Amino acid sequence: MAIIDDIRRHYRQGGMLLRLVYINIGVFVLLKAVALVAWLLNVGDPQTMLWVDVPSRLDLLATRPWTLITYCFVHYELLHILFNMLWLYWMGRIFLEYFTPKQLSGLYIIGGLGGAVLYVVAYNVLPVLAGQHGYLMGASASVIAIVVAVAVFAPDYKIGLLFLGQVALKWVALVMVLLSVVGIGEANTGGNIAHVGGALMGLWFALAIRRGRDITAWLNRSLDWLASFVRRGPRRDGSPVGQPVGGTAYRGGNNHRSGRHATAEPTEAELDQVLDKIRRSGYASLTDRERDILFRASRR
Repeated sequence: MAIIDDIRRHYRQGGMLLRLVYINIGVFVLLKAVALVAWLLNVGDPQTMLWVDVPSRLDLLATRPWTLITYCFVHYELLHILFNMLWLYWMGRIFLEYFTPKQLSGLYIIGGLGGAVLYVVAYNVLPVLAGQHGYLMGASASVIAIVVAVAVFAPDYKIGLLFLGQVALKWVALVMVLLSVVGIGEANTGGNIAHVGGALMGLWFALAIRRGRDITAWLNRSLDWLASFVRRGPRRDGSPVGQPVGGTAYRGGNNHRSGRHATAEPTEAELDQVLDKIRRSGYASLTDRERDILFRASRR
């Protein structure tokens, strides 16, 4: 069908941000389809949440560890996914002005992990939640991690808000975090705890980047290795995938560079070339290496 072909083309060509949005929408449609079929066949609740949402009980989580990642792609209500995807797309575009697509996907996962871990810890440590049990779902922790990360890295970046006009991103992030903290004692206690966990991951990412360290690098290397393994499979001679025979291992990701560019400060000529390219074609036209030059120059 033409619609399916268009979706596939946009997914392949749309970049990491659109892929994250499409995955969330695809999972939402799939879960709704499963629930509809179960209702039509009168077979009862399919209980898909038991296998894709994070349980607060440690014994259940031990048998479903994959839910620490799957939950941040799961939504059951239309307004829930609508607002999350609008925030993800809006803030994700700003994030990509400063960071790479791999860092976006890496922080999305790490932000979700941080939210899930804090959620599980809170339900098993805090006396006020003793004896209670719940399930966590939604991309909110991942999204707030992205918002906080870019707000800490570029706090004075202005965005337009209805009725408020131009507002610095730092204030938007601060309000989001405060609302989550205040909401912990209300109806969505578990969700707001997860928001705080995601915000902490975003803060960690931004502060680490300022010190020249990328906390998503290990995850991106792992995903690169896994993708390479799936595409090519293990070699017949038994050598690891990505390990050239008689050579050194390939280190995937956008944040590993060789030669003088790995640690040396950029020269004035290199910086002038990058700034001239921004004036001519805009920031989005920069390559990963040119963005790295600009980042190291800004630290200097």
